[in-house]
Amino acid sequence: MAASTAVTAVSYGASRLPPSRTALAINSRRLSIFSPSKRLDLSNLRRRVNAPPPRRAVVRAARTESAGVLLGARAPNFELQEPLTGNLWKLEDFELYPSLLVMFICNHCPFVVHLKKDIVKLCNFYMKKGLAVVAISSNSVVTHPQDGPEFMAEDAKVFKYPFPYLYDESQEVAREFGAVCTPEFFLYKKDGRRPFELVYHGQFDDSRPSNNIPVTGRDLSLAIDLALSCQPIPSNQKPSVGCSIKWHPETES
Repeated sequence: MAASTAVTAVSYGASRLPPSRTALAINSRRLSIFSPSKRLDLSNLRRRVNAPPPRRAVVRAARTESAGVLLGARAPNFELQEPLTGNLWKLEDFELYPSLLVMFICNHCPFVVHLKKDIVKLCNFYMKKGLAVVAISSNSVVTHPQDGPEFMAEDAKVFKYPFPYLYDESQEVAREFGAVCTPEFFLYKKDGRRPFELVYHGQFDDSRPSNNIPVTGRDLSLAIDLALSCQPIPSNQKPSVGCSIKWHPETES
């Protein structure tokens, strides 16, 4: 079919030129136009037609696992601004709740993007049952401006976050919590006036951007169910997996 098309194109061109200026040569090996500026090589055309399709680019993000925080640790104090509203939020704002979920997320990380809609669904469900939720972004805008506060506010609008999404510009809050990746989940529980204590520091579920496992939120939702019903949570917890927090270049360790 490619050869037929080429012959038609040659015929259109040749009809406008004197025979002395253009010759059409066809043999078993090559079809060519002999003219001052044009030459069609069918052998090259065949190679292009038979060439394999271009490979689809696959973006792979560096994987980091949550680790190093002991269960039973107290929730660190914080005071951070919410870019969407300008409000300041503190740990004490959640003191009346029996459980608090602190999530370290960001805008761009593929592991977070993979879960965003389901994080919203899970939080909407459990916030009605008495769970307090706050999300924090600690990524450096020096290296990742797409994670800056103006884009955080836009993200909160687009995905209709039911929880405050706070900006940790100094990254001190992330260091206090021991956060190292996004997403990373810290579930705290309190009894009466006692401080919040860490009872779950694990994954959302087994789903990852490239493993084709459906997103269910099974691991985190089970932990929340147990916390809200005042039942013990098993200490054998799979770590969360995600992109590393993007530390400021001058303080990167």
